[in-house]
Amino acid sequence: MFRKLMKLEEAKKVIDENFKPAQLGDEDVALLEAYNRVLKEDIVSQMDVPSFDRSTVDGYAVKAEDTFNADENQPMTLIVSGMTFAGEQPRMVLSKGEAVEIVTGAPLPEGADAVVMVEDTERMDDQLQVYTAVTPKMNVMQRGSDIKSGETVLHAGQVLGASEIGALAALGLTKTRCFKPPMVAVLSIGSEVIEPGKLLPAGKIFDINAYSLSTAVIECGAKPIFFGVVPDDKASLSKTLTAALASADVVITSGGVSVGSRDYTPQIVDSLGKPGVVVYGVAVKPGKPTTVAFAQDKPLFSLPGNPAAALLMFYLLVRPVIQRLCCRAPSDMRSIKAFAGVKLFSAKGRRTFVVVRLVLDVEKCRLIAEPVAGASGAITSLTGADGFVEVMENQQYINKDEEVSVKLFRSV
Repeated sequence: MFRKLMKLEEAKKVIDENFKPAQLGDEDVALLEAYNRVLKEDIVSQMDVPSFDRSTVDGYAVKAEDTFNADENQPMTLIVSGMTFAGEQPRMVLSKGEAVEIVTGAPLPEGADAVVMVEDTERMDDQLQVYTAVTPKMNVMQRGSDIKSGETVLHAGQVLGASEIGALAALGLTKTRCFKPPMVAVLSIGSEVIEPGKLLPAGKIFDINAYSLSTAVIECGAKPIFFGVVPDDKASLSKTLTAALASADVVITSGGVSVGSRDYTPQIVDSLGKPGVVVYGVAVKPGKPTTVAFAQDKPLFSLPGNPAAALLMFYLLVRPVIQRLCCRAPSDMRSIKAFAGVKLFSAKGRRTFVVVRLVLDVEKCRLIAEPVAGASGAITSLTGADGFVEVMENQQYINKDEEVSVKLFRSV
């Protein structure tokens, strides 16, 4: 039997009171492996970027003062004394009355301070007619204009995405110092569950949760450790959970957590160490059987077997804990405004999360949140869902066409 169900906020508070984030250390990470990792320290540039004045257009490098009187009716004539390409260091020195042909990205030769676009010139052999005046620095990206030596480019705690890794590469770095990611053990429980790739006997189902939850763990910046499927057997489950707790910073199970005669998970996780189970059931729908325990200062989350319920409870309770272990500030799920497509009811005394898909109402130019058909165990409730709508405990229903906030599972 479940003890008195906790409200969602109570469960979060109890988790925070028992959660003592471990110091996992840091390590050097190669740039191509640093995506989604968290910086341990500030990155201070040791160089100017770019490290030279460079042309931003194809054209001619000039002394700006040689073009001051140029216009369409009275062009200035300059002598072309050479050409410079990107990646080459110019050897010539520009004198008064001269121009050097230059391509985008090439360094300016000594003596030049501007670039005339090729469209504003006309050339005959080494004679160049300039039809537009330019000012100093025009069409030139100056040395250090992007990043200056001594400038802090990235800050400790930043999550490394494509642009941040590109910035590190621009500084000539091949590795960077990052916090070590937490290891998260993931296992599915149930004699009816088998791993994908095996022959599917009658009455069995393929393991969904270990894969969806492991992917959600990766999205948080942590590393999942796949412990496979464990049958509804006390000895096997106890052995596997003991090994998972020893090898990981967080343990996530799914299935075997309700009130059936073979649902052993709550009593086993409670026996692994003090304080044991701290949350035994949450007043939500779906996800009521969710159990949370702590042993050896490590959290163990036992989620329902239904795929949609397991993933939903991961987002609500597990995700913030993993983010903190990753040295990230816990971030709320993104949300978007929409309008209820039908009347949405709550379960009596429980906060209800209605899994929905978003449909565009072209006539009224608005998004409609429509409940995804099927029970919380249906595969379509995962693949067809964009997010969920909360119906509060003290709220009987949300009317059709009422504005709602949809928490998003992914970008829409």
